[in-house]
Amino acid sequence: MDTIFRGNLDSPRGRATAWVDALFVDHAVFRLVWSNLAPVIPGKVYRCNHPLPNRLRSLTRRLGIKTLINLRGQAGNGSDALSRSTAAELGLAFHDMALESRGAPQRDRILRLHHIYSTMHGPALLHCKSGADRAGLASGLIVLFEGGTASQALQQLSLRFGHIRQARTGILDAFFLRYQREGEGRKPFLDWVQQDYDEAALRRDFRANGLASFVNDWVLAHE
Repeated sequence: MDTIFRGNLDSPRGRATAWVDALFVDHAVFRLVWSNLAPVIPGKVYRCNHPLPNRLRSLTRRLGIKTLINLRGQAGNGSDALSRSTAAELGLAFHDMALESRGAPQRDRILRLHHIYSTMHGPALLHCKSGADRAGLASGLIVLFEGGTASQALQQLSLRFGHIRQARTGILDAFFLRYQREGEGRKPFLDWVQQDYDEAALRRDFRANGLASFVNDWVLAHE
């Protein structure tokens, strides 16, 4: 079961259902004490797991957040509804920027994230569910948008954030490594994405470890 929420925060019962869904179906009970918060570009971009309303309010005040980037897309669950409602309450610009954690990064989504990043009002907070994989991918992309190296981008995909590169999510590491091998030092990152990046070849060449994938997907319940 992905959600018990039915899309209505207008009634006390609907809001209560959203909280129950967020805490126990979407595993936000673990996020009550763990935010996975870290700067990506200090003063400009921060990353975290899916923030509950009080944490989003606190981070907005403390970091001056102006923009919230939701890497889960329109999930339609309680966590999603609560963060959208709180973002509207706080006057934050809200962007749905769905990324995949187990697939080859998609060219059009990379370019869309760049458009959001280059036109947004900062500071921005980006989040996925756990703050491990999609947040790591987006953060690594932003590092490269800023002129950083593939090695610096890969630091955003680490065990410190709960990312397991031996699992299927390791295809995200493989993406940055492919740019490092094929384009870095020879072609700007976005030019390489537009002209040379081969999604199908990355999917074909990547191999994950089955045990690591089981731990990541079922034990840790990462999306």
